[in-house]
Amino acid sequence: MAPRRRSARRWTATAVCALLLTGCAADADAPTTITFFQFKPEAVAYFEDLARQFEAENPDVRVVVDNVPDPETALRTRLVKEDVPDVLTLNANSTFGELASAGIFADFAGTPALEDVNPAYVDVVRDLGASTPDAVNGVPFAANASGVLYNEELFAEHGVEVPRTWDELIAAAETFEAAGVTPFYGMLADAWTAQAPLAPLVPQTVPEDFWEQRFAGGSSFREEWPEAAQKLATLFDHTQPDPVATGYEDGTAAFARGESAMLLLGNYAVPQIRSFEPEFTIGSFALPATNDPAETVLVSGVDVVVTAGADTEHPEEVRRFVDFLMQPEVVQAYAEEQTAIPTLEGTSNDDPALAGVQPYIDQERIVGFFDHQFIPAVPLGSLLQQYLIDRDQEAFLGTLDESWDRVADRRTWGLGAVESR
Repeated sequence: MAPRRRSARRWTATAVCALLLTGCAADADAPTTITFFQFKPEAVAYFEDLARQFEAENPDVRVVVDNVPDPETALRTRLVKEDVPDVLTLNANSTFGELASAGIFADFAGTPALEDVNPAYVDVVRDLGASTPDAVNGVPFAANASGVLYNEELFAEHGVEVPRTWDELIAAAETFEAAGVTPFYGMLADAWTAQAPLAPLVPQTVPEDFWEQRFAGGSSFREEWPEAAQKLATLFDHTQPDPVATGYEDGTAAFARGESAMLLLGNYAVPQIRSFEPEFTIGSFALPATNDPAETVLVSGVDVVVTAGADTEHPEEVRRFVDFLMQPEVVQAYAEEQTAIPTLEGTSNDDPALAGVQPYIDQERIVGFFDHQFIPAVPLGSLLQQYLIDRDQEAFLGTLDESWDRVADRRTWGLGAVESR
């Protein structure tokens, strides 16, 4: 019965076309519709406008922009229904790595979209996970940097130079304390904020091959993370009293009011700070974890990666749209609007808040965010929060090892892919 129904439908469609030939011809000339899954709530208007600009230049394509409040949940729901969007923006994190490794996204290796991208950011994306060993399953669009934001006026008022070593950083904190100024504003009510300063401490204090060794079972957090953990605690020795009572929004507002000299956050906090005080003079620097400035690196991740469904039905239209998004003027305009770091070689954001970290980007002295190596089942944020309250380093590192070992075999992407062990 089913085949006869389909034949009937085909016959009916043919008859209608014969009777309404002009209408059928118009349908044949209708624009091809592609879906654009967009995850940045603060950039909805920007990407909506881009889609309209693209349509004006490409009248044969219609772009339906799908802005969602909980992008990772929304995307996983679509994947269950085998409804992969044609083009996507995502954060290049562990979820991206997991889905890339599962073959969900197209491979952009060797395509024009990657030609002008800073190779360091291409490596960040590839290292998160890939459909094949040589694949690059996303195009870095905008980057961020996690280090230290500082109040330029307070630094000048108290004669404090930008620290270049760990000892200089702690000396600066002590200088501000002596003057009655809070050095760092802690925001532990939002547990994730503890991960921000740990991000630059880890790559500067643990062996370069730590993650490979940890995935292989040849190392542990107990063995390699004591220095990073201790230095994180030292930073939080120089916050306001009871930092666990304050969250991100209140902390950034307090910083904008001049209530602390520094914030242990990255450029992603700048728009929030300026929303409270538009004329605030914000500086930035890479957090030094050692006393050798040559060893200081900038933690810089791909905040926005552009990718596409591996099996899109509209590959030519998708290619055109991705190429449109990666035009230098488009990447630059987004970076300036969002106080982000453009990913194309030879480009930079002249915002003064980024001046202190730009040399590290130019020299490719960057590493990705270490927490992207964790799967969500490891409660890193809450463990860090508890550690900074009770200061029990042995319990923190031991629990981290135990949590990691319990879920290690669930890892299917990136360095720790189960298939590669």
